[in-house]
Amino acid sequence: MGTLQVNTNRDEQTELSAPPPQPRRFRRNLHPEHRRGLLLIGLFKLAKAALSVGLGVGALKLLHHDVATVILRIADALRIDPESHLIGLLMIKADLIDPNKLLHFSIITFAYAGVCLVEGTGLMLEKRWAEYFTVTLTSLALPLECYELYKEFTPLRVALLLVNILVVAYLVWLLRRQFRREAAESES
Repeated sequence: MGTLQVNTNRDEQTELSAPPPQPRRFRRNLHPEHRRGLLLIGLFKLAKAALSVGLGVGALKLLHHDVATVILRIADALRIDPESHLIGLLMIKADLIDPNKLLHFSIITFAYAGVCLVEGTGLMLEKRWAEYFTVTLTSLALPLECYELYKEFTPLRVALLLVNILVVAYLVWLLRRQFRREAAESES
């Protein structure tokens, strides 16, 4: 019987012994401080989503109730004088609220909560699309926030405007830094 001989050259041996190509990494290699920054912004967006859901649910619960009566019950539970200036203002505003306005408010609030949920989740998972999404939406909202601040100057509105400006600036800086690093890696 004859023997079977296998002839292999060096190139075939190196191809067979070379490790398989590594799959592309899905998580970016971010510095721990940048991970914390994205986590903080993501938590801020998720908190806004939770607050928006709470407001939407509250508006739906008021849908079939007399808002003025609810205000008086809350004032009584908190031991606030029903004749106080604050309760008087709330009663005037309560007369302007009808069921259609409450329904529209809750729909808009739930939609906003959904957007914040998507932003926050994407940022916490370090997804680049979430960074672009957040920069775009937050930047588009800045003129409206400036207008609202112009209409009524309050410390809360100033703080929210500053936080949103810082969020946009940080994410733009982070995206530009990543873009430069990837460009440098592709050149080498």
